[in-house]
Amino acid sequence: MTRPDPETAGAVEEQGPAQAGPDDGEPTPAAGSDLPPAAAGSDLPPAAAEDYEGPRRRARREREERRAARDRAIAIEQARREAKRRVAGSAGESVKVPASGAIRGLKVLLWSALASVVAVAIGLLLYFTPIMSARNVVVAGLSAVSREEVLAAASVPSGTPLLQVNTDAVAERVAAIRRVATARVQREYPSTLRITVVERVPVVVKDYPDGPHLFDRDGVDFATGPAPLSLPYLDTDNPGPSDLPTLAALKVMLALPPDVAGQVGRIAAPSVASITLTLTDGRVVVWGTNDRTDEKALKLAALLTQPGHTYDVSSPDLPTVK
Repeated sequence: MTRPDPETAGAVEEQGPAQAGPDDGEPTPAAGSDLPPAAAGSDLPPAAAEDYEGPRRRARREREERRAARDRAIAIEQARREAKRRVAGSAGESVKVPASGAIRGLKVLLWSALASVVAVAIGLLLYFTPIMSARNVVVAGLSAVSREEVLAAASVPSGTPLLQVNTDAVAERVAAIRRVATARVQREYPSTLRITVVERVPVVVKDYPDGPHLFDRDGVDFATGPAPLSLPYLDTDNPGPSDLPTLAALKVMLALPPDVAGQVGRIAAPSVASITLTLTDGRVVVWGTNDRTDEKALKLAALLTQPGHTYDVSSPDLPTVK
């Protein structure tokens, strides 16, 4: 038997292990597996082998984690910007409202000041210049009083600015005319002054040495001269606006119906309790006091339709005719 050469035998021994295949008992990991040879050929249970993370899985996980971290950072940044915008918007609104209100208030103040200045300027212009002056004077309500007498009493120079005319003072001067009961003065822009007078109306007349004097409803002696024929004569001691018998007699005359008052020729009032009327045809009316004057006037109008000479209405509950 031929013995092998020792060198050749050594080479064969060295090649033997290198050419060992799958049948030699050493498992070879599959191509593309994430498990290392140690894990693939180890005796680990299947669950442990599944939990093992290989390089590819780890790389994929890291990529997913980086992507999630980036998305989270972007979301946080957007939320931060949105919160900042909300804060800036609320602050802007809170500042804007007072600012707009202040501007409005300032505008109102400026316009008010301007209006005041314009009003004062117009007032000064009208007060000190003849732009609106009393160039026309209109007098209304005249009957017995002449226009010249009213203008003389008013004493308003032509061309006087209307704002300088004291209407109350002018009215008082016009009312001082004896025949004028009341006077009213009005400004009518641009250049008219209107004076409206109410003349006194005579109710009774009384004879005096200088002639007959006319008295109005208030007992004011306002004129001297010929009296209208329809006026009754007043027979009192001290006629005047403060004399009680005079005022009582005037009250009776004002209460009588016009057709009855036109028949009275004289009224005597020696006192407030003994008033007597004398008609133009000579009949006499006993009036008595001036109590229940309106009722007595109605009873007298009915009694005068009956024939008689003396008509007594001093007691209106029991009037008599004699």
